[in-house]
Amino acid sequence: MVRAVLVLPKVVEADLIQSARLNMADYTVIANLSEQPTQSMRMSDLATQVAMSPSGLTRVVERLARQGILERVRSDEDGRGQVARLTDVGRQRLTDAYPDHVESVRRRVLDHFDAVDLEALTAALNAIGAPEDD
Repeated sequence: MVRAVLVLPKVVEADLIQSARLNMADYTVIANLSEQPTQSMRMSDLATQVAMSPSGLTRVVERLARQGILERVRSDEDGRGQVARLTDVGRQRLTDAYPDHVESVRRRVLDHFDAVDLEALTAALNAIGAPEDD
């Protein structure tokens, strides 16, 4: 288990970098924004969603903004908060990256679970990854 937890993110990220020139943090941010109805999120909410520190997310967002993948704008709701918004370029990068990333995850993870109840595994992994109530 320890080896899988240490190695898996590295090899999946290496595949993602090779195929799409995106690291896992970039892909995670883009994918989460793409799932929102407005394809945007407040920076604080996005940081929580992708399990990054606010400063770490800021660095990722600034790097992606320089590439035209997303933009950072003031919130329309209150004018104070910052919002990360996916651009057309970002949607296309995700569309281009998605098939190879899915294939990588399938080959490196799912293909090793032939006799496993994937619904039960998904539920267990979601429970492991859920934030704890304090």
